Amino acid sequence: MSRTVRLRDIAHARSGDKGNDSNISVWFADQAGFDAARAQLTPELIKQELGGLVLGSVEIYPLPQLLGLNIVLRDALEGGVNSSLNLDGHGKSWSFLLLGLSIELSAAAPA
Repeated sequence: MSRTVRLRDIAHARSGDKGNDSNISVWFADQAGFDAARAQLTPELIKQELGGLVLGSVEIYPLPQLLGLNIVLRDALEGGVNSSLNLDGHGKSWSFLLLGLSIELSAAAPA
């Protein structure tokens, strides 16, 4: 049996920028949350959920020893902080948006 949880209930995240790319580091409280997110958070799902905000690819780099994921969003900052009129040129809101996504978590896993 499983239950649906928002990532913000089982993880925390930080985001940053490098040029026109942004990255989100997501850190999980336990192995069960990390394993569930690693299996369910795909580049395709993230790109679909973030709509037209990410124009390039999405890459996910797992950090299993740290229970973390580093997610890179290519072409996601409208040119980057020095070229964009975007109010969030550094991409700091990406972590908030990602933590709003839901995944299925095993009922045996702590929340």
